[in-house]
Order: sequence, then C-alpha cells, then structure tokens
Amino acid sequence: MATNPPAAIAVYAALLGLLAALLTVRVIVQRVKLGVTAGDGAKPELAQAIRAHANLAEQAPIALLLLVLAELTGTPSLVVHGLGAALVLARLASAWGLSRSLGPTFARQSGAGLTVVVIVAASLLILLRVVAPH
Repeated sequence: MATNPPAAIAVYAALLGLLAALLTVRVIVQRVKLGVTAGDGAKPELAQAIRAHANLAEQAPIALLLLVLAELTGTPSLVVHGLGAALVLARLASAWGLSRSLGPTFARQSGAGLTVVVIVAASLLILLRVVAPH
C-alpha cells in the first residue's frame, strides 16, 4: 500500500475545482443578468447554468474520492493520471453539453458515460488491491 500523499490526483482535483468555480460564476452572472435570486425563474439559460454546475457537484466528488483511494492503495501513477484526465475530459464535456441544452446532447451523454467508466474502473482497482489479496 502506498504511503505517499495522492499527488497525481491532486492535479485533476485542482482542475475540477477551477471548473467548479467557473460554473459557479456562470450561475451568478446569469442570476444577475436575468434578475433571478432563487430557482431558475423559468429561464432556460439559467436552468442550463444551474444544471451544469449541479451535475459537476453530483458526480465529481465520488469520482475524485475513488481516484484518491485508488492512488493511495497503490494503483500505478500512469493509470491514475489516465483516469484523472478522463474524468476532467468527461466533466468538461458534460458541462459544455449542459450549457448548450437541457436535452440530450452528444457531449452531455459522452461526459456522463465516461464519468461512469472512471467511477467503475477506480472502484474495481480499489477492490482488486484491497479485497483480492486477502
């Protein structure tokens, strides 16, 4: 088991933190522009901004937690970097797709699908390293 801090995944957590800040600012700007202080005011552009931010907030934390645990349990750095990069790409695609439409879009669906792949892969890596050796 690794004893080093999870430095590889820290890069991707920081990138997702910046994306979260950007999506938060987009919601604030839309609220001010449209004069909506709560909810989405039945304004599609505000609903899209809120949904893009909320989707990141729903999906990124569990994926990042699993990637940290995968790194801490000894998953090779190259694998962690690959999964971290895939997660950032997935969340960017999802945010872009949700910023364009609340309906299904290729970017939104591929971002969601790739996020699930990262979550499943990280989960399996953890199980293989923690449960399988016993």
